[in-house]
Amino acid sequence: MAKHASRDSAVTSSLPIKVYATELHRLQVELVKMQEWVRSAGARVAVIFEGRDGAGKGGTISRITQYLNPRVVKVAALPSPSDRERSQWYFQRYIDRLPASGEIVLFDRSWYNRAGVEYVMGYCTHDEHRLFLRQCPIFERLLIDSGLTLIKYWFSVSDQEQERRFQLRLRDPLKHWKLTEIDLQSRLRWVEYSRAKDIMFVHTDTPESPWYVVEADDKQRARLNCFAHLLSKVPYTDVIATPLTLPPRQSDEGYVRPGLDTYTYVPDHAASLAAAEGAAKHH
Repeated sequence: MAKHASRDSAVTSSLPIKVYATELHRLQVELVKMQEWVRSAGARVAVIFEGRDGAGKGGTISRITQYLNPRVVKVAALPSPSDRERSQWYFQRYIDRLPASGEIVLFDRSWYNRAGVEYVMGYCTHDEHRLFLRQCPIFERLLIDSGLTLIKYWFSVSDQEQERRFQLRLRDPLKHWKLTEIDLQSRLRWVEYSRAKDIMFVHTDTPESPWYVVEADDKQRARLNCFAHLLSKVPYTDVIATPLTLPPRQSDEGYVRPGLDTYTYVPDHAASLAAAEGAAKHH
């Protein structure tokens, strides 16, 4: 199994907001540079994000893609397989989502579903699970041999922090959709998921394709650590050209715009709110 740096879980304090925001912005600028290098060099990069439910994978992916070109950087978050897909070779539907030349694909969960939720919840047989563990390192070696850059992250979150985040989701109407029956089962089967992850690492944490563990109890630190590491694994250079100069606007040359009454406008909802607030203040 591949060697990793020692884990330091003793986070004594949160980063000051200004420090976090400044470094986040700097790293996001570097991500733009990396994107442009991948596009111009015709590189292919696939990044896998795995970990327990509530570990912060989705938020990290959102911050990575925040300022990037969705035509270059794509997110693959596959739903449950269809009946037809279940009859295929297991890796088949993921192959179609792999990056082409000049693309980056971020897998919000991946083929490792078979080693995690499918295995723990009984959605695959023991034979299918063993076959996956045998084939996965071979599959990834073939991808890497083809010139693909493959980077795998495991987001590690403590029992207590996952519980806290689940409670927040229960109370927040904007995050109800993030909490499913499968997520609740992950609480009941905490130890089973731990064993499944240990088995997965034994078979798939290889020198050619290692797992990189991100300590994720502190979301801000996890994002910065992940971004900085990701940038270190892609040999990009700054290929962004000199900024363009904005040309002057074309003159009207006698062009007359149609009257405003010829268009159907979206109602001014903000004005209605302002009016309602003003009326409330006078009562």
